[in-house]
Amino acid sequence: MFFVGRDLPVHRLGFGTGQLVGKGYWGPRGESEDAVDVLRAAVRRGVDLIDTADNYGPGLAEELVAEALHPYPVGLVIATKGGVVRTAADAWHIDGRPESLRAMCDASLQRLRRDRIDLYQLHRIDPQVPFTDQLGALVELRETGKIRHIGLDSVTFEQLQIALEITEIVSVQNKFNLFDRDSEKVLDLCEQQNIAFLPWFPLGNGRLTRGESEVVNAVGKRHDATPAQVALSWLLHRSSVLLPTPGTGSLEHLDQNLDAGELELSHEDLTRLDAVAAK
Repeated sequence: MFFVGRDLPVHRLGFGTGQLVGKGYWGPRGESEDAVDVLRAAVRRGVDLIDTADNYGPGLAEELVAEALHPYPVGLVIATKGGVVRTAADAWHIDGRPESLRAMCDASLQRLRRDRIDLYQLHRIDPQVPFTDQLGALVELRETGKIRHIGLDSVTFEQLQIALEITEIVSVQNKFNLFDRDSEKVLDLCEQQNIAFLPWFPLGNGRLTRGESEVVNAVGKRHDATPAQVALSWLLHRSSVLLPTPGTGSLEHLDQNLDAGELELSHEDLTRLDAVAAK
């Protein structure tokens, strides 16, 4: 259990909604009923952190979350993101203008059927807009009661330091997994400040589900676990502030991912896995 912003208790394995929409986070993946089933199954399994974004679909993932889970159970934390505009399957446009962020937040509130978003994360920092203006817009949204907490996605160590001087930041969402530890310095700062770190691509965008590492395979065989379960368990062991939110459109894979929370890796296991990650 981890407290996001000191007032939102969540289990350390959440659910990400990116795999509920089409390739490249564009359009539908399949029947909406299938996505609804997976979301409801996740909550039944005890998931209390749903991580989504306004540009997944775009808009579709948030709508699926509301369709599946509204009215929301007490204690369910919904995190979403704004600051990226999609105009085509391969077109991503960063837009951190305050007026845009306000409009994106309002649209997310409507799609999620919420009066306030628990955790609103700036999906990307817009290099064309002063960082203080972007954070100021989120602070304003928090002060008006539209969001509870502010988070940042894909930030550097220096950017996080600057943000913390301006306002409270309760979460960071950077790429981090067994094969990619470029954000380790950011993770260290999150540990110092007790900031939740939601690693995106916790399974290496599929690389860690395909058994590409002999060490991961051997550790999994020892515990009768899949490579994905080993990779998720490594994250949970690596730092107490890491909150992986692996996504899937499969009920079977959902159960496998959540079962990773029960996997206890030994000191020897972790030493071998750390060596893989350090390469």
